[in-house]
Amino acid sequence: MKPAVIEPYLKIGDVARLVGVSPSVIRSWESLGLTRPLRTASKYRLYTPEDVKLLKRARFLRRVRGLNAPAIVQTLRREGRVRPTSDNAAGAIAVHLRQLRVRSGHSLAHVAKAVGISVGFLSALERSHMSASVGTLRKLARFYQTNILDFFDPAESNSRLVKPARRKVLEAGPGVRMELLAWGNTVMEPHLFRIAPHAGSGESYAHEGEEFLFVLQGALHLALAGEEYQLKRGDSFYFESATPHRWKNPGRKETWVLWVNTPPTF
Repeated sequence: MKPAVIEPYLKIGDVARLVGVSPSVIRSWESLGLTRPLRTASKYRLYTPEDVKLLKRARFLRRVRGLNAPAIVQTLRREGRVRPTSDNAAGAIAVHLRQLRVRSGHSLAHVAKAVGISVGFLSALERSHMSASVGTLRKLARFYQTNILDFFDPAESNSRLVKPARRKVLEAGPGVRMELLAWGNTVMEPHLFRIAPHAGSGESYAHEGEEFLFVLQGALHLALAGEEYQLKRGDSFYFESATPHRWKNPGRKETWVLWVNTPPTF
């Protein structure tokens, strides 16, 4: 008899049983920025073992110390376990996209048609009700003559040392998290891509520059100008960004990729 396969992710019902709170409590904590679970294309929340540990700590603070939800979040921020809500990329992107459109004087219909998306989808993006793929964000950035890097809140000062809790995070579509590892450099742009199972870039996209990637864990399917590559842990890859490309995590575990662009064209 084969041993049971341990799933790398847990759904909210399983997490609720492990933590000892209801799914509604977990969702309410999420609304305050306590957790940021990955999402599948079907919008299911996916939790990691680290998420479970964080939620158990929150339960302890609630039951043993009697803290309410806002106090729990503040305590976990002081402990360095939770990023400030100002790093909530979905809301930042929504505000930024709307500001860009209003400044340009374009209607939702005009921008949606130019980029190739529906008016309803663009409206949902501007209200942070939906998240866009890397390919769609790239098209929007090109339309507004800017780059995706601006969505990371470029006003924050550059720092030589970037601790994990201070990384700028961009949720680039369901199940794709881009963590900016350094900024303020005009030569290169390094990211940590965290890609949930079966999540990816969406449609193909291209831009100026060159790209280098190194698979830290998991697997990555890369389609490049009609050719397809299967990358595994330890593999590295280089290509010119002008070549249309798309990518996807074909596995059952989260994929981590160190991804470097030069120049910073995202």
